[in-house]
Amino acid sequence: MNIKKSEQLFKEAKTLFPGGVNSPVRAFKAVGGTPLFFVKGDGAYVWDADDNKYIDFCCSWGPLILGHNNLQVTKAIQETSQNGVSFGTPTIQENELGKLILDNHRYLEKIRFVSSGTEATMSGIRLARGYTGRDKIIKFDGCYHGHADSLLVKAGSGLATLGTSTSAGVPEAFANETIVLPLNNIDLVIDAFNKYKNEVACVIIEPVPANNGLLIQDEIFLHQLREECTKHNVLLFFDEVISGFRLGFEGASGMYNIKPDIITFGKIIGGGLPVGAYGASSKIMSYISPEGNVYQAGTLSGNPVAMAAGKASLEVLLQNGFYESQNERTEYFVSELVSYAKSNSYEFNIYNVGSIFWLAFSDNINIRKASDIDSDSMKHFKRLHKALLERGIYLGPSGFEVGFISSAHTKEVLDEAIDIFKKSLDLVFS
Repeated sequence: MNIKKSEQLFKEAKTLFPGGVNSPVRAFKAVGGTPLFFVKGDGAYVWDADDNKYIDFCCSWGPLILGHNNLQVTKAIQETSQNGVSFGTPTIQENELGKLILDNHRYLEKIRFVSSGTEATMSGIRLARGYTGRDKIIKFDGCYHGHADSLLVKAGSGLATLGTSTSAGVPEAFANETIVLPLNNIDLVIDAFNKYKNEVACVIIEPVPANNGLLIQDEIFLHQLREECTKHNVLLFFDEVISGFRLGFEGASGMYNIKPDIITFGKIIGGGLPVGAYGASSKIMSYISPEGNVYQAGTLSGNPVAMAAGKASLEVLLQNGFYESQNERTEYFVSELVSYAKSNSYEFNIYNVGSIFWLAFSDNINIRKASDIDSDSMKHFKRLHKALLERGIYLGPSGFEVGFISSAHTKEVLDEAIDIFKKSLDLVFS
């Protein structure tokens, strides 16, 4: 495959940006080779600078649930941008998207738009602390909540100890306010509540952890988490930046029938443009400025173009049968490949929930914690990624990242991808 233009562009990019990229995973460090520079996307396909065509299962890391260049979304962007792209004032589009979300999500009463998932989660943490008057938070190993200082931490020497920084530039004092626990163990959560009694503001979790593999949690654990948070007067914070509007219009909250105290969104609600949001009850949200004393602001928050794109996208998701079709096609794709792997005795599995999937070189059918993942298996993903890329399939360049299926991934497209996957698996296991 000719990628000379991408190679030239990356060479130039390395003189302009740290590592040649503006987000670390794009650098292809985990899979080797040169990052591809994309110039066009349409439906389920993308084209790189050398005009190579790929079936795209990255979907801009999730937000493109309708595929690339969706007509409704593109039309909304064009019509809105003709009247101006930013005002720094309230706009009609904010009201329209806000009402659409709140009218169709039973666990939210008010919402605040921001410009990214990290910003939403950072603001939600501040809100939890301001509302409760407490400083500490509990997070789980294997869950990613953006690059805010207090969330870039890992566990200490014990299971219920304070976190330590995993990034230069994060003061240990910040990390010390974060307690890191393993997933899927309610007893350790209770122990932490008792050890740090009346100090914990919130428990933050991806209800479907999808940034360190796809760590599908036992539903009982999530319901127990809700019960214990209520019992100890701790806020339950669902980070649904990936799962929100992807697993259903109410995301994982609706799927598990659990009401969190705070929910964050990103990805899908901007139709592919930069956006994020956090929401809660009217009582909790009343603590946000200018109504309350928890300060949070953003010049481009509620940007009219992003709001219009988000509204156009979410209106499609509300159509009858949308999610059922998504799930059916995803199940078809996954079952075909898993059956093929088993028939050939390949140590390969695919975990999926809704239209999210994760490739794993493992026979373990219950991977629920980060420690359950065999890091040595990533060498197989590296080979698979290369084989798929050379045959016209693009996946996120890390074995810990998940893939996404959009409404543009028709059965015909998936059949094409299945054939390529089978040939690539044969190569990996040859």
